[in-house]
Amino acid sequence: MSAARARAAWQLGLALVASAAGTSHAGNCQLTVEANDMMQFNARALQVDAGCTEVQLTLRHVGKQEAHVLGHDWVLARTADVGALASAGIAAGFDKGYLPTGDKRVIAATKIVGGGEVTTITFSTANLAAGGDYSFFCSYPGHTSMMRGRFQVTGKESLAANRANPANQAAPSR
Repeated sequence: MSAARARAAWQLGLALVASAAGTSHAGNCQLTVEANDMMQFNARALQVDAGCTEVQLTLRHVGKQEAHVLGHDWVLARTADVGALASAGIAAGFDKGYLPTGDKRVIAATKIVGGGEVTTITFSTANLAAGGDYSFFCSYPGHTSMMRGRFQVTGKESLAANRANPANQAAPSR
C-alpha cells in the first residue's frame, strides 16, 4: 500500500471515529434539572433529539426543605393537559405524588423529592412527536404556575445551533 493510500485510509478512519463520537453526543438523551426552595427549576426549556428512543432525566432538589414541606417532582405532559393534571393531582394527594393514578395524560414523572435528594427516571419517546407541544411542571400544589417549562423534541440541526450559541438554550427554537 502506498503512503498516500495509507494516509487516506487513516484520515477516513479518523473521520469515522469523529462522526461516531459526534452522533452519540448529538443525541442529547440525558437531562438534569435542578429544583430549589424558591419554587424554581433551573431550566425553562429542555430539548432532546428526535433520534433519542429513551430519555434519562435526573431531578436534583438543591434546597433544604423536606418533601412534605416543599417537595418537587418533574412531570411531562402535553401542554394542553397541564392545568387539568395539576388540579386532579391535588385530589390525589402527597402519597400518590399529586398525580392521578394511571392517568394516560402523564407522559413521564419522577417521584417527589425533598432538599438534597435526587431521583432519575428513564422514559420512552415513542409517543412524542418532533415539534409537539409538551410541557414539564412540578405537580406539588401551588407550584405548577411557577415551576414549568417547554419540552421539545427537535432535529439535530436545532441542537447544533443551540450548542453553538449557549444563550439560545433557554429560548424556544422556531
